[in-house]
Amino acid sequence: MIKLKRKKILIACDSYRTLLGFRGKLMEALLQNNEVAVFTPKIYLDEVKNKLLNMGIEVYENELDGSNVSIFSDIKYMLRLFQVIRQSKPDTFFPYTLKPVIYGSLIAKICRVKHIVPMLTGLGYNFMSGNDKTPLIKQMVRGMLKFSLKLNGNVELILQNKDDFQTLINQGIIDQSVKAHVVNGSGVDLSHYVFSKPNPKNIVFLMISRLINAKGIREYFEAAERVKSCFPHVKFKLIGPYDPNIDSIDPDLYKNIISGEIIDYLGEVSDVRPHIKESSVLVLPSYYGEGIPRCLLEGMAMGRAIITCDSVGCKETVDLSENSQTGFLVPIKNVKALTDKIHHFIQNPSDTLLFGKNGREYARKKFDVNKVNKQMLEILEA
Repeated sequence: MIKLKRKKILIACDSYRTLLGFRGKLMEALLQNNEVAVFTPKIYLDEVKNKLLNMGIEVYENELDGSNVSIFSDIKYMLRLFQVIRQSKPDTFFPYTLKPVIYGSLIAKICRVKHIVPMLTGLGYNFMSGNDKTPLIKQMVRGMLKFSLKLNGNVELILQNKDDFQTLINQGIIDQSVKAHVVNGSGVDLSHYVFSKPNPKNIVFLMISRLINAKGIREYFEAAERVKSCFPHVKFKLIGPYDPNIDSIDPDLYKNIISGEIIDYLGEVSDVRPHIKESSVLVLPSYYGEGIPRCLLEGMAMGRAIITCDSVGCKETVDLSENSQTGFLVPIKNVKALTDKIHHFIQNPSDTLLFGKNGREYARKKFDVNKVNKQMLEILEA
């Protein structure tokens, strides 16, 4: 019997924190028939590195700063990746998030990798309308992305929503001939994020996000401020790291958040599940240019109602059907609309139960990680 040669797949990311949480199940599935390696910024948690090594994954580290612009750092990243690809000789190169996609796809082409599968998990700042703080950087990023995705026979693009595909077409980044796939985000592991009923007698709102403007941090804070003037007993919680980049929230807002007077700020946590379990509603008023926000999928999987924006990526998580509603969509940057929907759950606590139950079913039908990974495997192993 002829034994088929196992393919080698090299995965590149911009943060080691996403490897196990977002790609753990995918890597487990890939390892059944392939060798897997990761190219990641330095891993500072031994438990993460040990888990990867114990899974049988080769780990190559770099010094990439995914949030900030640094020409010197980015050049070092490309040189290091060139060395890694020449050393590991992957059959398939799978970069995800913006910098690994731009720089990684370019280096993989130079190294003549047979199969390049870049995945854009949202388009972020550089395609946001009205974001004119750094127009030159936006223009440069779009140009580099266009060049890195320039059509050739060995590149397949993966996106997480149809809006991103249309945006790339409209901006001239890609054309209709590009081989592109749309998957339902990163998926969510329904066995890990276990369903539980919220307590309708104790309404708690939770937001999980980096502390950047485009995620809607200010809108969440101001809505909480308005609500607490009428319902001082209602709790608002916020989980996520302060992110020092070009869109960081201003110092005064950060100071108000960490004071604890309006919001209970928990910082970065290693496991969001206990906090989701204690909550009633997940809130994400983002206009960032999401793929499909992971935190909303986690909340839905655990049976939590959703309030999010009618914006790219976010709107995919809310079913507004009459008998299947999972939450509410509000216009971006609209504090009044956000406040009104928060009031709705306070005044109609039974909807936290109903929408949460519907959300779990919606997550099962559309975002189950096993369904998403089945599609990903078909693309990566082709």
